[in-house]
This record gives sequence, C-alpha cells and structure tokens, in this order.
Amino acid sequence: MKKTQSLPLEHISEIVQMALSDHVSFADIEQDFGLDDKAVKALMRDTLKPGSYKSWRKRVRDFADRRAHYK
Repeated sequence: MKKTQSLPLEHISEIVQMALSDHVSFADIEQDFGLDDKAVKALMRDTLKPGSYKSWRKRVRDFADRRAHYK
C-alpha cells in the first residue's frame, strides 16, 4: 500500500469515487493513476467501512460475472 500512501487526498477521493462507479473499470483507474486492481482494492478496504467494502466487492464480482456471461 506504499504507492497509495503517497497519493494526495484529492486523488484518493477521486479513485474511491471512480471505483464506486459501475461505469469505470479497474483498467481505467490504472491508466489514470497507475494503481492496479489489488492496490485499488487495498485502498478501498482502508477507506470504506467494512460493511461498505464487502458490499462493493460483491457488486464488483457480480458485475464481472454478468459481463463474462454476455461474452
């Protein structure tokens, strides 16, 4: 998590908003901020409340499963 600790608070807030959005992928976040999906998940775990993090992860997994189904 060293890379995310050096990010300005404004960037952390923007990354969290992007990650919570259903329209932004991990690849988009990596392209904009250089954080891979593991770093984004760690940032979200540290930023969100435990229940909110679990709900977010479930939603992301469900969305990925649906997307794979349509391919």
